[in-house]
Amino acid sequence: MSENFMYDGGTVSVIGLGHMGTRLAQAFLAGGVSTTVWNRTAAKADALAARGAKRATTVAEAVSSASVVVVCLPEYDTVRALLEPVGPDLAGRVLVNLTSGTPESARLMSRWAADHGAGYLDGAAMSGTRLVGGPDALFVFSGAAEAFAGHRTTLVSLGNAVHLGDDPGLAAVYDTALFGLAWGALAGFYHALSLVGVEDVDPAAFAEVAAGHMPYVTSLMTDHARQVQQDRYPADDGTVQVHAAAMQHLVDASLAGGLRTDVPELMRSLLERAEAAGHGADGMAAVARTIRYGAQRVRD
Repeated sequence: MSENFMYDGGTVSVIGLGHMGTRLAQAFLAGGVSTTVWNRTAAKADALAARGAKRATTVAEAVSSASVVVVCLPEYDTVRALLEPVGPDLAGRVLVNLTSGTPESARLMSRWAADHGAGYLDGAAMSGTRLVGGPDALFVFSGAAEAFAGHRTTLVSLGNAVHLGDDPGLAAVYDTALFGLAWGALAGFYHALSLVGVEDVDPAAFAEVAAGHMPYVTSLMTDHARQVQQDRYPADDGTVQVHAAAMQHLVDASLAGGLRTDVPELMRSLLERAEAAGHGADGMAAVARTIRYGAQRVRD
């Protein structure tokens, strides 16, 4: 590893003590990491200081107190404005930015950090705040592998820390993609709860059965990712036509129950578009092809 950066120092500063920033600091403290905290509203550091955190009175003090500087603020422009005056103090340290934004914003921030002699990791917390500090909390990071490896023992205090690659924009890509995935799944679940609720099914009882069904669904993700990569869509799990017909049944059942049909109508439209593009006899993963390339079928 480069001599220019401090590694395995076991010291971290957390800048920004909103709901997530506070949970990050708590997780570092619980993991035995020497933790300094700073927030524009100083009173937000009181509870953390009572638990053993060091309170920095300025951003410069927070930066100079640790080998890893973790920033969790609303947007990249805020991060840049806050750190610009103390840019030279970042030299030799690793800046970990857990601020949501675009891949290009992350890449620009990485270049800014490099210009100031700092390593850079962009990151995203994918499990909300409730699980932070536990093994089920997923944190994705991207940027120099050297910077991640050098401070992995610190970062795993947050949860399951996964390095995606050297491109600092990858964490933002995964952040938005996984957010869409989670909301897509939850939208289906909320509609399902409403549908079984028409028949007075207990929500908790349904959720238990649904959770048991999810390993099958996640296995489809793995298999269908391979199909998309190979651009081959075997109909082992049913054709697009078969699933379109089944989706119509879901729409009809929803209407009969007096429910809105926004969710199944969206899924039905995806299947109908794939069928119109010539994928009716293909497996349902062919829907991904029409999302990526539009309605026109493109085949060699």
